[in-house]
Amino acid sequence: MRVALWRTGLLLCLLGVCACVEECVLGIVGQPVSLPCFHADPFPFVNYSIEWRRDGEVVLRSVWVQAANVDTWSFNSVAMSADAPLTGNFSLELPTAEPREGTVHYSLSVRSQGNQSVQLCSVCLQTAAGFSSPLLQREAAAQGNQSVFVCHSSGGFPEPAVYWLIDDVHEPPEGSVRTLITPLPDSHLYNITSYLTLNLSSDSRVSCFIENVPMNSTLSSTDNGRQDSPVVGRASEAMWMFSTALCVVVGVMVAVGVAYQIHLDRVSKKKKTQYQQSRLERGYRRQHLQREDEMIKFQPIETDV
Repeated sequence: MRVALWRTGLLLCLLGVCACVEECVLGIVGQPVSLPCFHADPFPFVNYSIEWRRDGEVVLRSVWVQAANVDTWSFNSVAMSADAPLTGNFSLELPTAEPREGTVHYSLSVRSQGNQSVQLCSVCLQTAAGFSSPLLQREAAAQGNQSVFVCHSSGGFPEPAVYWLIDDVHEPPEGSVRTLITPLPDSHLYNITSYLTLNLSSDSRVSCFIENVPMNSTLSSTDNGRQDSPVVGRASEAMWMFSTALCVVVGVMVAVGVAYQIHLDRVSKKKKTQYQQSRLERGYRRQHLQREDEMIKFQPIETDV
């Protein structure tokens, strides 16, 4: 009996030493997430229960008697593989990641019938949601020559870091930036609206950045002022060249068409003149023949009588 207890205690110690070092998992708000936990070694007892806890609160309990699962209870439809002790895959499946500030700690422990417990895994969960691409607009201030830049992004979590750059290198002066963070209705997601108010030339380049630290994501939007970008300049130049070439081609085609029409008119006029002359000549010949016939008719006929 003492030998069996000593072996059980030794195995529990080994399990405790091999307990997983806590790792963090990033869950996207509204999507399923899996908290990994794998343990291939067999348990040193026959009757036991497996418990997943969230910040100390039990969210799943599975009871095993004689190596058979007799009961399983879970909170908010979280799940674990039904044959976890046989496969060694004790990962906890969450149906959806809920937005929570900071990190949430989950742990898996095995409790024997003699109330001996050992922790197998420890996982932390951090949730986040991506913001939309920021929309940056330049507005005229109500007073003075100052310009107001408005940067808006929505649908993200947690609260992001918002910062501005002028001409890609300069930070705006203190007091020129005002940022409003408001929650979306019926959700824990956020809308971000940041205002930059200062006196800038019309050709200044202004950029707004939205940084989501948990997702390691930074979105940006830039106002280039009144300066045309090289791409726009090249496009405008190409369009001008195309328009010029098109006008030249159309002009050449019109000139060719006019010249050809003049040629056709000359040919037609020449044919018409030739036709009229031929008609006159035929009429003159006909009259001459008629006169000769008449003269022959009126000449006296000489006889030998």
